[in-house]
Amino acid sequence: MSRSALSKAQYERELAELQMELIKLQEHVASTGLKMCVLFEGRDAAGKGGVIKRIVERTNPRVVRVVALPKPTERERTQWYFQRYVEHLPAGGEIVLFDRSWYNRAGVERVMGFCTEAEHGEFLRSCPAFEEMLIRAGIILVKFWFSVSDAEQERRFESRLARPEKRWKLSDMDLESRARWVDYSEAKDLMFAHTDTPISPWWVVDADDKKKARLNCIRHLLDTVDYPEPKTTKRELPPVQEREYTRPAHSDQHLITDHYAD
Repeated sequence: MSRSALSKAQYERELAELQMELIKLQEHVASTGLKMCVLFEGRDAAGKGGVIKRIVERTNPRVVRVVALPKPTERERTQWYFQRYVEHLPAGGEIVLFDRSWYNRAGVERVMGFCTEAEHGEFLRSCPAFEEMLIRAGIILVKFWFSVSDAEQERRFESRLARPEKRWKLSDMDLESRARWVDYSEAKDLMFAHTDTPISPWWVVDADDKKKARLNCIRHLLDTVDYPEPKTTKRELPPVQEREYTRPAHSDQHLITDHYAD
């Protein structure tokens, strides 16, 4: 039997229940003005995007939003390192999911030589203070690290290479990360040594099994906030407005072609 004991039906049932809980959490955050910031970090192809997709699938994008920043512009490279991330932090009543975050400096930037040793060292010194400042300001900060084995990452890369609809997920940087597996491991361990703090710990997700990783991650996220059952209020549709009005003919509009007409 495979490592995962979850059947497809069980996984989908569990996911549906958790997504209902996410809606309750969303309503609590929106109504109380809480601020939540969730970081998703880990190896390439570890499943970060998959869990983010399931979190936002049923939630309100006005409350739960995803931040996935491109590489910095020339102007942003001259800014204080954390500056470009600060503007995306949650306001009251928001949950922000960072698909990669300021920890780029501790991972890809350090391994690929996109920052200097001095810049990397300064990041490791200042990051715990930066996160403590966010927490003191009332932001609920949750950091997930998705851990995937060498063999499983290679299997997922091979799957992306073989399937045209998935090839866009495999960048040149992803391929380079395979060649620098040990370098990335050293960078991650050094990062944890400096930033896995009592006030802002890293929560490690065993991501070799995608289904279990998604469910476990969402459950942990839900456990970070004590949210109540929402009050249910009966709502009724108002009557349709009764007033004579002649609408323009369909023939006057630019209708798209119905490719599936009988």
